[in-house]
Amino acid sequence: MRRQSSSTLLRGALHAIALFSVAAILSASPSARAAAPAQDSTAAPSLEVAFSWNATRSNPISGSSFWMQGGSFEVHGQFYRGLGAVADVAGAHTAGINSSGVGLDMVTATFGPRYTWSLRNHKFRFFGQGLAGVANGFNSVFPSPNGANTSATSLALKAGGGMNISLTPHIALRAVQANWLRTAFPNSTTSAQNNLVLGAGIVIRLR
Repeated sequence: MRRQSSSTLLRGALHAIALFSVAAILSASPSARAAAPAQDSTAAPSLEVAFSWNATRSNPISGSSFWMQGGSFEVHGQFYRGLGAVADVAGAHTAGINSSGVGLDMVTATFGPRYTWSLRNHKFRFFGQGLAGVANGFNSVFPSPNGANTSATSLALKAGGGMNISLTPHIALRAVQANWLRTAFPNSTTSAQNNLVLGAGIVIRLR
């Protein structure tokens, strides 16, 4: 029953983020952009999507850590000055945890507020964020009272920030992004993981 409710929660979060993405893209249609008055890009409402490559340093057991590789897709809407909201879906993979032969795949779906500010020339834009959602781990081994499962779901908390460098009015480089990611997958000790997620990628400004 618990596994079924966790899967339902994950599917619900993914559906909510998908709906947010569709609504955001539709709001960036040519007719919507034509109706909006010209404003300072740092203060005016804006919409952007980002694609990033990520490296995740995870510690499943105290004193033990390993790297995972993956990527993320996010939709960010800035609504009032630097305040906005972001929906983020990320995935990470390793074929073997500390040469154990046990792999891990992880998908997180998170949503929350972001604040963005820029230098006077608007070329460098910095942001900080705090997100919450769900994490799903699979193709691995998760201990349970009845033995072990190959998948598990937990709450995901993400906090951090990064820097974008504008290349054109509609394209920016995600030069660096660093986030702390907290998950609570069952393991043989604390059943809590503190992950460091480092990323870089490309940002496309839609409006």
